[in-house]
Amino acid sequence: MPPRTEKTTALRVAVLADSDTRWKWGALTARRLTTGDGSAPTPRAEISGLLLRGRATPTPRQLAEVGDVGVDADRVREVTALEFLDTVRDEGYDLVVLALVGGAVQAMLHGLAALRMSARPVVVTGYVGVVYEKLADGLLLRHGADVVLANSRHDAERFRAVYEGVGADASAVTEAALPFLGGAPHRPEPGRDTVVFAAQPSVPVSRADRTYLLRRLVEHARLHPRREVLLKLRSKPGEHTTHIEELPYQRLAERLPGGLPPNFRLVYGHMGEVLDRTDLLVTVSSTAALESLHRRIPTAVLTDLGVRETLGNHHFIGSGLLTSWDHLDGGAHPHPDPEWLAGQGVAADGTYATAYDAARARVAALLTRDRLPDLAPYYTPATAPGYLPGILARHHLALDGRPLPGAAAPREAGRVRGAVREAVRDAARGAYRHGVQRVAPVIRRMGEL
Repeated sequence: MPPRTEKTTALRVAVLADSDTRWKWGALTARRLTTGDGSAPTPRAEISGLLLRGRATPTPRQLAEVGDVGVDADRVREVTALEFLDTVRDEGYDLVVLALVGGAVQAMLHGLAALRMSARPVVVTGYVGVVYEKLADGLLLRHGADVVLANSRHDAERFRAVYEGVGADASAVTEAALPFLGGAPHRPEPGRDTVVFAAQPSVPVSRADRTYLLRRLVEHARLHPRREVLLKLRSKPGEHTTHIEELPYQRLAERLPGGLPPNFRLVYGHMGEVLDRTDLLVTVSSTAALESLHRRIPTAVLTDLGVRETLGNHHFIGSGLLTSWDHLDGGAHPHPDPEWLAGQGVAADGTYATAYDAARARVAALLTRDRLPDLAPYYTPATAPGYLPGILARHHLALDGRPLPGAAAPREAGRVRGAVREAVRDAARGAYRHGVQRVAPVIRRMGEL
């Protein structure tokens, strides 16, 4: 690979993602980091997409619904963890964005460190949305990357406090924003009145709570027959997203007594396109609330099931957005608190254009260094001997970050072999999804008898 000081060649970027949402975050983050701010020319970036094979690997439909992320379809392919490490070693990337769950980030950091490359890539990671649970666990699993992106000033302060609190280097924490904010500001249109409920795969969890939310949404549609009421869904039954969805709203809607009113619809697609026609966004704690607030769309965060850490709506304490279906049914709309918005990276005030300046500058400075320091995660065999081995083993890595004996998968031997492996993997994934969505709930109900 040419020295990092040579800027005549394209910047080679790899994004490794393990779900549809993380692919969206990772690809758009790569674009934000490699797009100049106009003050200086930026080398053309070639972004390759690598999808980590697993239960939530996005389907072609899910990838299409993510929208335009600036990566050609022919530059996106599935890989195992070991194949990813081989690719990084062989392809000579300048920048790698790890858009993964925390444990996978940790494993890849150890795997990359074990490659002992003379000119390794700059490694960036972060969170796909609101960080409302497992703050310490998730952060320490991401420690060791060159850049740990925080989506807001609030998050940056929390991230640094966690790292400094355990004696870890906090210099990698860099304030930015969610990379997928955008779209035109909300403008009411005569005759249009659209309420959108942004569903989440894993919040709430129970059938009773999910049925309650669906019932109230349908009742809202009946109370306001001239209002279009949309249930925005992340995936179709059988597909997985970042989180497991055991009880899809589609299935619950099929069993709802009285059926669905004509002004109520289930919709899929790109969230930005749905927000284009939204006049009120309602959710429990979805990151869609931040997208909505960025566009100054009236936004409501429900308290019907309580304000609880397990729901994630505690993140919105102080926002002015907390309300209930009873209030919404009566026509009330929450008004966001400006001070709260300023700390959350929503950037509704027009500052979004500069939100990635610090991150771009940090990455640019790292790319010009003759040699980067070795990757040094906080978790090592000495600091977490009872935790780290299991994390690495899940990705077929030993404690030194190298492949476990016998784990190194041979390269494709031909089309027939590849087709067989694809079919077996799809069958296994289908069986897993069936177990999660059909068998597991039945077993749970039997256990409650």
